[in-house]
Amino acid sequence: MDHQFVGIPELTGVPRAAVVVDVMRAFTVAAWAFSRGVERIVLASTESEALDLKKRHPDWLALKDGASAPGFDAVNSPGLLRSRDFTGRTLVQKTTAGTVGALAVADAPLVLCASFVVAGPTARFLRAEGASPVTFVVTGEDGRADEDRACAEYISRSMAGGEVEAAPYLHRARTSRAAVDLAGGLRSGFHPDDVELCLELDRFPFAMVARQEKAREGAREGSHEGAPTGSLTVLRPVAVPTSLH
Repeated sequence: MDHQFVGIPELTGVPRAAVVVDVMRAFTVAAWAFSRGVERIVLASTESEALDLKKRHPDWLALKDGASAPGFDAVNSPGLLRSRDFTGRTLVQKTTAGTVGALAVADAPLVLCASFVVAGPTARFLRAEGASPVTFVVTGEDGRADEDRACAEYISRSMAGGEVEAAPYLHRARTSRAAVDLAGGLRSGFHPDDVELCLELDRFPFAMVARQEKAREGAREGSHEGAPTGSLTVLRPVAVPTSLH
């Protein structure tokens, strides 16, 4: 399979299928948010857009990377998110790399967001869909982040089926610059367990699919009121069987 691995600046045109990888930490956080009951994640292009969406939808929550800030309900840390209860909530997420990459390929027919915690389900979903070739968007460090590239390569290899030894890929992620920075407390809005949580292979049994959904102005959570206002890029979990025939 002739898959492509690119950084966000290298994206040209609209891929047939895209997997946007952010291991540390956007799409590890997204998976944890779904596990804590989040119904959907709206991907925002800027922090001001995230806050504006929350203002127009008071029941929504907003999350950003970096330090906590007024108006935001959570930060981009799996360790700080894992004990929260978000049952039935909509979360608006804005990060420096992951959400930027997902929005850059939002017009593709198939877009998945991934990290190690959903790597296996992501590969099985792609195999079931017959998706090929796949463009893997390595979001960190303009495509040079080794933890994201390692995860992308692991998913790519796993798409073929059969056993793939995960240890070398996880080692690359564990020794990456992002992991060293996180472990050393050099990134704000972090928990000491973040690195280990980002390296829990196949922690969750779902893939995360991003699609365009119609937005509604002034709609309350769970209601159908309000006027249409265009579309949003929305991430949702999709359960994937352990084995596909």
